[in-house]
Formats: sequence, C-alpha cells, structure tokens
Amino acid sequence: MALLLEHEFKPLPADKQIETLPFLEAVAHLPPFFDCLGTPIVYSPVKADLSGNIKKIRAVYDSNPAKFKTLQNILEVEKELHGSAWPKTGATLALMWLKRGLKFILVLLQSISDGERDEEHPNLIRVNALKAYEIALKKYHGWMLQKLFTGSVYALPYKSDLLKALEKGKEVKEEESIEKIHQFLTRVTPILDAIYEMYTKMNAELSYKA
Repeated sequence: MALLLEHEFKPLPADKQIETLPFLEAVAHLPPFFDCLGTPIVYSPVKADLSGNIKKIRAVYDSNPAKFKTLQNILEVEKELHGSAWPKTGATLALMWLKRGLKFILVLLQSISDGERDEEHPNLIRVNALKAYEIALKKYHGWMLQKLFTGSVYALPYKSDLLKALEKGKEVKEEESIEKIHQFLTRVTPILDAIYEMYTKMNAELSYKA
C-alpha cells in the first residue's frame, strides 16, 4: 500500500526503547492519510495537528540528538527540565497528542482489516471510523468537536475509494490492499502500544479536553 508502506517503521526492540529519528521519519509520511478521508472541515485540522506535533518533537530532537536519542529520553529529560509544568509541555505533550492521532488511524485500519462493517452498507466505513473515534479521540474532545466528528462519518468515502486513495490511485484488488494494511499494522501497533505503556508508567498521560 503506497501511502502506508512508503517508509517502514523499524521493528520494536526488545527493550522497547524507540529511537526518535527513525520513528519521526516514518511517521512523517502518515498525515496525508487524513486527505483520503475527505471532509476537510473535520480532518484537515487533525492532519495539521499531527504534522505540527511531529515538527515540535523533531525540533526538540534536533536541539540535541544524543540527549534525545529515544522517545523515553525525551520524556525523562523534559520531566526533569520542566518540573511541575510537565507533562503538559514540550515534546512530551506533542507526542501525547501524536500517539492519539496514530491510534485513530490504527484502530480504523484494524477495524477494516478485521472485516467489521455495516451489513446493510458493506462499502461504507462509518462503523470503522466511529469505533476509531470512540477509542482514540472522543474522550479528549469537548461536546462541539464530538458532534462535528460524529456528523462527519456521513461524508466519509466508500471503503473501495479509501483503499484506492491509499494506493495513490492505483487499482488493486481489495484483498491485496487489506494484506498491505495488515503488514502495516503488524509493524506499527507494537510501537504505538509501547508509547502508550511508557506514558502510563511515567504518569505522563493527561485527560483534559481539547
């Protein structure tokens, strides 16, 4: 799948220490995923948020690559640096929101890969998108944002059109596209799970609403 497999994520090492630069280089290819969902009024801000958070983390990394070699290094250094303002600051906050955007992408794709669908409208992806939103983003959004996202599912593309967009316009059999999605998920899911686990262990997760 052209868009998803364009720049592969490195496998998660046994110690779950995720190197910052390869992670950022891989994830930098994912914001265009939201272009494939249409509905610019809803998904353009999510795309911009994802891109902005990647840039914020990259700026911190570039300031001292040796010091911020891994994502855990970033959280540890910023915790000491920012004191009581942490974790609602710096690259720690940027990565917190970045992982939520990634979670939305992964849950949506996993749901499609698993064959979850509305039996009466099997080519729609509303069921998949709503599940992704419920799990990844809803509890962090205020009432207005929740209404906007929930309403947006009626303007989502057909599954066939989404898969074609992810293939950058190439006509590919659905089963081939689903297999590529599975490859992507197999590589990225353990990395995202490790980031969530790191935030939990370091008590860095925040639940305030955007």
